[in-house]
Amino acid sequence: MSERVCFLMQVRADRLEEYLTVHETVWAEMLQALSETGWRNYSLFVRKPDGLVVGYLETDDYAAAQRRMAETDVNTRWQATMAPYFEGLDGPDGQLRPDEGSLRLEEYFHLD
Repeated sequence: MSERVCFLMQVRADRLEEYLTVHETVWAEMLQALSETGWRNYSLFVRKPDGLVVGYLETDDYAAAQRRMAETDVNTRWQATMAPYFEGLDGPDGQLRPDEGSLRLEEYFHLD
């Protein structure tokens, strides 16, 4: 059974248009790595007035998919490229990567 995952991230309002432009041409190797590490049906949505990003994906095991993705070189490079676009990446041990700074939402209802 697939795990459905929804999460929030906050893009800096002054960088939003540039952030969206970058996503028009996501690196082919990044797309391949996402698929190979178990990310399926992955979508990002944005609320343009304030840069709120909502992500949704399906996977067999989210923790394992995140761990496998974090081990790839392309993810390291992508996260470094994306970090300047996001707010709220301060962690207890310094700066978080964007994929570490997302807030996962709890699913409480689903209709097939």
